[in-house]
Amino acid sequence: MDLEALVSEIRGHPGVTRKRTISGVLQFFPDIYRTNILASWGEDAAVIDFGDSVLLLAADGIMEPLMKTNPYFAGYYSVLVNINDISAMGGIPLAMVDVISMKEEKICAQVMKGVEAAVRKSGVPVVGGHTHPDCDYHAIDVAILGTAAKGDVIYSHTAEEGDDIIFAMDLEGYFPERLPYAWDTTSRKDDDLVRRQMLVMNEIGKRRLVNSGKDMSNPGSLGTLGMLLETSGLGGIVDLDLVPRPGGVDFVQWLKAYQGCGFVVTAPPRNSEEIIRMFKAVQAEAAVVGTVSGGSKLVIHQANEKAVLFDFDKEIITGCKRSKVPASFRRS
Repeated sequence: MDLEALVSEIRGHPGVTRKRTISGVLQFFPDIYRTNILASWGEDAAVIDFGDSVLLLAADGIMEPLMKTNPYFAGYYSVLVNINDISAMGGIPLAMVDVISMKEEKICAQVMKGVEAAVRKSGVPVVGGHTHPDCDYHAIDVAILGTAAKGDVIYSHTAEEGDDIIFAMDLEGYFPERLPYAWDTTSRKDDDLVRRQMLVMNEIGKRRLVNSGKDMSNPGSLGTLGMLLETSGLGGIVDLDLVPRPGGVDFVQWLKAYQGCGFVVTAPPRNSEEIIRMFKAVQAEAAVVGTVSGGSKLVIHQANEKAVLFDFDKEIITGCKRSKVPASFRRS
């Protein structure tokens, strides 16, 4: 594999490049200090103090191309991506609200059938929302509320130098027609297994096994790791030969894919074997693929070749660097 060509593919992947707009949006929000806000920007969900527990609050919208290509999966993934954000934080999803904007009833019906299927699959209810029935476009946006014990939350900005980097993915899946970067591992799976996968990070969080974590979303596995390291203010090195992968799938496509069940975590090496075992118990393949390092570079290597994928001293993915995470939000 030509590593420089791979670097170009990952860096130019829309799942990565579209994240840069986050940095431009952030400047418009006043920095209002509240002691009950434990974490915000750079995390998969905001963390709000709630006594001995926390509330986890997140929202996500579906890209317009997916709405046009496959309205059913647009609705399905609008639920899944939000559930994965709560799961990545070590949380338990509680409930969702949605906003549906519609132009044609036929398209809206397909979207809502996808939402219905995902709600049945996950067991997480939609409890309210809003409709825009007179739009000249179609859109679906979902917000979700979750919870976790206060000390069990898994953050993105708390990786530590020397941590193992672990990739965990469900390799039993497929790419739906015309969705080459959406690895579907849930729609055809048993509901019970999907729900156990949904809660595996909660179990890992309860045991305090990891220092940081994130779900593998639109930037793909390496792009998601890049966001985690950027927010943690650290670098890392990844051996591509150690990345779990299914047979018969192009490797570059695989690295760029959204994972229906996929997480990147960093952990003290002494905990890695147990973490891998816990993922395997829910039929997700996990492996140590590298190490968190000092500095600012995410380096990938294969055989005797190395290449810098991201250098956070010179560029951004989201702009949510640790230096820009308010001190009041940083977990000590």
